[in-house]
Amino acid sequence: MPSVYVCPLSQVAATVASANASHLVSLINDTTLVVRPESIVEENHLFLGMNDIVEAQDGMILPGEEHVSRLIGFASRWDRSRPIVVHCYAGISRSTAGAFITMCLARPDRSEKAIAERLRQLSPFATPNARIVAIADDLMGRQGRMVDAIAAIGRGADAYESIPFFMPLEEQE
Repeated sequence: MPSVYVCPLSQVAATVASANASHLVSLINDTTLVVRPESIVEENHLFLGMNDIVEAQDGMILPGEEHVSRLIGFASRWDRSRPIVVHCYAGISRSTAGAFITMCLARPDRSEKAIAERLRQLSPFATPNARIVAIADDLMGRQGRMVDAIAAIGRGADAYESIPFFMPLEEQE
Protein backbone atom coordinates (compact mmCIF):
# COMPACT_ATOMS: atom_id res chain seq x y z
CA MET A 1 0.00 0.00 0.00
CA PRO A 2 1.41 3.43 -0.86
CA SER A 3 2.42 5.10 2.40
CA VAL A 4 4.75 7.69 3.84
CA TYR A 5 7.05 6.13 6.45
CA VAL A 6 8.96 8.15 9.05
CA CYS A 7 11.93 6.90 11.03
CA PRO A 8 15.16 7.94 12.73
CA LEU A 9 18.56 7.43 11.08
CA SER A 10 19.14 4.32 13.21
CA GLN A 11 16.13 2.62 11.61
CA VAL A 12 16.54 3.58 7.93
CA ALA A 13 17.70 0.19 6.62
CA ALA A 14 15.11 -1.77 8.59
CA THR A 15 12.29 0.62 7.67
CA VAL A 16 13.15 0.66 3.96
CA ALA A 17 13.30 -3.16 3.97
CA SER A 18 10.10 -3.76 5.93
CA ALA A 19 8.17 -1.18 3.90
CA ASN A 20 9.62 -2.33 0.56
CA ALA A 21 10.13 1.37 -0.12
CA SER A 22 11.18 2.74 -3.50
CA HIS A 23 12.14 6.26 -2.37
CA LEU A 24 14.12 7.73 0.51
CA VAL A 25 14.37 11.31 1.79
CA SER A 26 17.19 12.23 4.19
CA LEU A 27 16.71 15.55 5.99
CA ILE A 28 19.83 15.57 8.11
CA ASN A 29 23.01 17.48 8.96
CA ASP A 30 25.18 17.70 5.86
CA THR A 31 28.11 15.97 7.59
CA THR A 32 26.10 12.95 8.75
CA LEU A 33 26.85 9.75 6.89
CA VAL A 34 23.71 8.21 5.45
CA VAL A 35 24.13 4.81 3.86
CA ARG A 36 21.57 4.43 1.08
CA PRO A 37 20.08 0.93 1.22
CA GLU A 38 20.92 -1.04 -1.94
CA SER A 39 17.21 -1.45 -2.70
CA ILE A 40 16.90 2.33 -3.24
CA VAL A 41 18.35 3.44 -6.57
CA GLU A 42 20.45 6.59 -6.40
CA GLU A 43 17.95 8.80 -8.26
CA ASN A 44 15.27 7.82 -5.72
CA HIS A 45 17.28 9.14 -2.75
CA LEU A 46 17.06 12.81 -1.88
CA PHE A 47 19.69 14.03 0.60
CA LEU A 48 19.02 17.49 2.02
CA GLY A 49 21.80 18.69 4.32
CA MET A 50 20.37 21.00 6.98
CA ASN A 51 20.32 21.41 10.72
CA ASP A 52 17.18 21.13 12.81
CA ILE A 53 16.88 24.84 13.54
CA VAL A 54 14.30 27.56 12.84
CA GLU A 55 16.59 30.61 13.06
CA ALA A 56 20.09 31.21 11.71
CA GLN A 57 22.91 30.04 13.98
CA ASP A 58 26.65 30.28 13.39
CA GLY A 59 28.13 27.14 11.89
CA MET A 60 24.74 25.59 11.10
CA ILE A 61 22.71 25.23 7.92
CA LEU A 62 19.28 26.85 8.22
CA PRO A 63 16.56 25.01 6.28
CA GLY A 64 15.79 27.22 3.29
CA GLU A 65 13.60 27.62 0.26
CA GLU A 66 16.02 25.63 -1.93
CA HIS A 67 15.83 22.63 0.44
CA VAL A 68 12.05 22.69 0.63
CA SER A 69 11.66 23.30 -3.10
CA ARG A 70 13.79 20.22 -3.80
CA LEU A 71 11.70 18.19 -1.34
CA ILE A 72 8.46 19.31 -2.99
CA GLY A 73 9.82 18.44 -6.44
CA PHE A 74 11.06 15.03 -5.31
CA ALA A 75 7.83 14.16 -3.47
CA SER A 76 5.80 15.32 -6.48
CA ARG A 77 7.75 12.93 -8.74
CA TRP A 78 7.25 9.95 -6.38
CA ASP A 79 4.96 7.64 -8.36
CA ARG A 80 3.31 6.20 -5.22
CA SER A 81 3.54 2.61 -6.47
CA ARG A 82 5.63 1.74 -3.37
CA PRO A 83 6.20 3.54 -0.07
CA ILE A 84 8.52 6.47 0.53
CA VAL A 85 10.63 6.72 3.70
CA VAL A 86 11.43 10.12 5.20
CA HIS A 87 14.04 10.28 7.94
CA CYS A 88 16.14 12.68 9.95
CA TYR A 89 18.45 11.96 12.86
CA ALA A 90 15.78 11.33 15.49
CA GLY A 91 12.63 10.90 13.38
CA ILE A 92 10.95 13.72 15.27
CA SER A 93 11.31 17.15 13.61
CA ARG A 94 12.73 17.45 10.10
CA SER A 95 11.37 14.07 9.01
CA THR A 96 7.86 14.68 10.33
CA ALA A 97 7.85 18.06 8.55
CA GLY A 98 8.91 16.26 5.36
CA ALA A 99 6.26 13.58 5.81
CA PHE A 100 3.57 16.19 6.45
CA ILE A 101 4.56 18.08 3.29
CA THR A 102 4.60 14.83 1.28
CA MET A 103 1.13 13.89 2.54
CA CYS A 104 -0.24 17.36 1.75
CA LEU A 105 1.09 16.97 -1.80
CA ALA A 106 -0.13 13.40 -2.23
CA ARG A 107 -3.58 14.03 -0.75
CA PRO A 108 -4.71 17.52 -1.79
CA ASP A 109 -8.29 16.40 -1.11
CA ARG A 110 -7.55 16.09 2.64
CA SER A 111 -7.33 19.12 4.87
CA GLU A 112 -3.98 20.10 6.31
CA LYS A 113 -5.61 19.93 9.74
CA ALA A 114 -6.70 16.31 9.23
CA ILE A 115 -3.23 15.31 8.04
CA ALA A 116 -1.57 17.02 11.03
CA GLU A 117 -4.00 15.41 13.47
CA ARG A 118 -3.31 11.99 11.96
CA LEU A 119 0.42 12.66 12.25
CA ARG A 120 -0.06 13.33 15.97
CA GLN A 121 -2.17 10.15 16.41
CA LEU A 122 0.54 8.05 14.79
CA SER A 123 3.47 9.66 16.59
CA PRO A 124 3.21 11.23 20.04
CA PHE A 125 6.78 12.51 19.50
CA ALA A 126 6.22 14.32 16.19
CA THR A 127 7.29 17.97 16.38
CA PRO A 128 7.54 19.07 12.73
CA ASN A 129 10.17 21.74 12.11
CA ALA A 130 8.11 24.94 11.91
CA ARG A 131 10.46 26.66 9.45
CA ILE A 132 10.34 23.80 6.95
CA VAL A 133 6.54 23.70 7.18
CA ALA A 134 6.24 27.49 6.79
CA ILE A 135 8.42 27.52 3.68
CA ALA A 136 6.39 24.66 2.16
CA ASP A 137 3.13 26.42 3.03
CA ASP A 138 4.32 29.47 1.11
CA LEU A 139 5.72 27.53 -1.87
CA MET A 140 2.58 25.38 -2.12
CA GLY A 141 0.21 28.35 -1.80
CA ARG A 142 -1.56 26.95 1.26
CA GLN A 143 -2.20 30.41 2.76
CA GLY A 144 -1.09 29.49 6.27
CA ARG A 145 -3.17 26.34 6.58
CA MET A 146 -0.14 24.06 6.92
CA VAL A 147 1.44 26.33 9.54
CA ASP A 148 -1.83 26.55 11.48
CA ALA A 149 -2.38 22.79 11.35
CA ILE A 150 1.06 22.04 12.78
CA ALA A 151 0.73 24.76 15.43
CA ALA A 152 -2.60 23.20 16.47
CA ILE A 153 -1.06 19.80 17.26
CA GLY A 154 1.65 21.42 19.38
CA ARG A 155 4.96 20.03 20.48
CA GLY A 156 5.25 16.27 20.75
CA ALA A 157 6.43 14.33 23.77
CA ASP A 158 10.14 14.46 24.54
CA ALA A 159 12.17 11.54 23.22
CA TYR A 160 15.72 10.74 22.13
CA GLU A 161 14.35 9.24 18.93
CA SER A 162 10.98 8.32 17.54
CA ILE A 163 9.54 4.93 16.81
CA PRO A 164 9.07 4.32 13.06
CA PHE A 165 5.51 4.82 11.84
CA PHE A 166 3.66 5.22 8.57
CA MET A 167 0.78 7.20 7.10
CA PRO A 168 -1.18 5.30 4.42
CA LEU A 169 -2.25 7.47 1.50
CA GLU A 170 -5.61 5.74 1.30
CA GLU A 171 -6.94 6.81 4.70
CA GLN A 172 -10.09 8.90 4.72
CA GLU A 173 -10.86 11.82 7.01
